[in-house]
Amino acid sequence: MILEVAVLNIKKGLSKDFEASFEKAESIISSKKGYVSHQLKKCVEQKDKYILLVNWETIEDHEIGFRKSDEYKELLHHFYDPFPTVEHYI
Repeated sequence: MILEVAVLNIKKGLSKDFEASFEKAESIISSKKGYVSHQLKKCVEQKDKYILLVNWETIEDHEIGFRKSDEYKELLHHFYDPFPTVEHYI
């Protein structure tokens, strides 16, 4: 299993909109091949900052199956500034 860790910095003042869009994105994430589970956590110290933890069966399930999906890009990409750093752990 692979753990995707993404630090998400949301454009100032858009956290509520991001959270609403993420609720829609959860169904997309969970429907993808290789998806196991996920958690989205809001930072206590920094407003508009989150961490996303997603367990995938393989890196390819995340990198190819999910990240290249148009639905995901349309829902979430415009909230990020800068674009998230994403790393994978075993």
